Amino acid sequence: MFIGLIAGLVGLALGTFGVLAYRVSEKQRQLLDMDGDEPGLPDGAAEVLAVVGRAFVVVDAVDGVVRASPAAYAYGLVRGHTVVHKELLDMTAGVRRDGVILEKKLELPRGPLGQGTIIVQVRAAMLGEEYILLLADDRTEITRTEEIRNDFVANVSHELKTPVGAISLLAEALESSADDELAVRRFAKRMHKESGRLAALVQDIIELSRLQGASVVQQGGPVDVNAVIAEAVDRSQLPAESKNITIVVGGRTEEKVFGDQDLLVTALRNLIDNAIRYSPPNTRVGIGVRSKEGLVSISVTDQGEGLSAEDQERVFERFYRVDSARSRHTGGTGLGLSIVKHVASNHGGEVTLWSQPGQGSTFTLRLPEMEGPEAGPDGDTDLPSATVPATGPAGQAAEQPAVTPIPRAAGAKERGASA
Repeated sequence: MFIGLIAGLVGLALGTFGVLAYRVSEKQRQLLDMDGDEPGLPDGAAEVLAVVGRAFVVVDAVDGVVRASPAAYAYGLVRGHTVVHKELLDMTAGVRRDGVILEKKLELPRGPLGQGTIIVQVRAAMLGEEYILLLADDRTEITRTEEIRNDFVANVSHELKTPVGAISLLAEALESSADDELAVRRFAKRMHKESGRLAALVQDIIELSRLQGASVVQQGGPVDVNAVIAEAVDRSQLPAESKNITIVVGGRTEEKVFGDQDLLVTALRNLIDNAIRYSPPNTRVGIGVRSKEGLVSISVTDQGEGLSAEDQERVFERFYRVDSARSRHTGGTGLGLSIVKHVASNHGGEVTLWSQPGQGSTFTLRLPEMEGPEAGPDGDTDLPSATVPATGPAGQAAEQPAVTPIPRAAGAKERGASA
């Protein structure tokens, strides 16, 4: 009996020890499992971030990236599991230190190479007790649009001050020379010229503003390209006659384009008047038209001095002049080619330039053909015609259609086109 009692006590001790050992082992296993889990977000945070519609980055206590959206990688904010930019890390440090929400507008490099930048509005805040959330909104396009608008206002103010100041000075000179008939006539002629410049500038500014608000999709319709060319040529006859320049047209197309005829006439008239303005007297301005591969192309060629590569890159900018002194002498406002660019863009097309110093310039307006029953059967309406050699962009002989003079319309009026 004694031996049995001893054996029972030993068995009880062993059982108790086994149960305690099992419980200790289970707790250690649970602790190991918790340490091995990847860091997670608070409940519901992942679902909210998935629909927030902005680039986001979630970092932990040591600024390691726990989760990031595809947009955050696309913007170059994150590479792998690392936040790239020091400015963002400074924001997370400030939130972690002060426990407040920070918001900044940052201009950050787009990537490790090149000069490209991205402007983002970043908001940093605590997410739970351990994580920090960075929300980024791309403001690059909006910021650049605001800069363009501000530059435009500044340029308009500067351009308007010149003719207004000139008219004011001429008026004073006219008043002080009331007894000198020759001086009165001279000052009056100058005032008339400056007032014409002012009127042309205001008209172009109004035209450009109207273009930016126009909706070709809602207001447009089928447009006969040949009618556009004829009207634009008719409106440009007076400035051409003043320099004894002949406007000649080659080619014809039966294809129509979808758009606003008045806007297209304005664009082409600006190209023609620009060619007339910078061509020497007793020369000609050529207009070529053709339809091919779904595009209607209208080219305007002058015999001027041509443009350098640097000028070609900037010639479509608002108020840009190749030679400011000469442009003011010829009456240009620097808005004509900008208007052409806007018209082409509104019609889903483009305007391109080929030029070489000493060989003149060719501006080409390309517009998509109108799709539908009115389109031609084969989409290519090039007409056979005699050709004359011309130097193309590659420096080789190119084919250009022979040109036929357009009869001058009686009573044509000069419009304030400028470039």
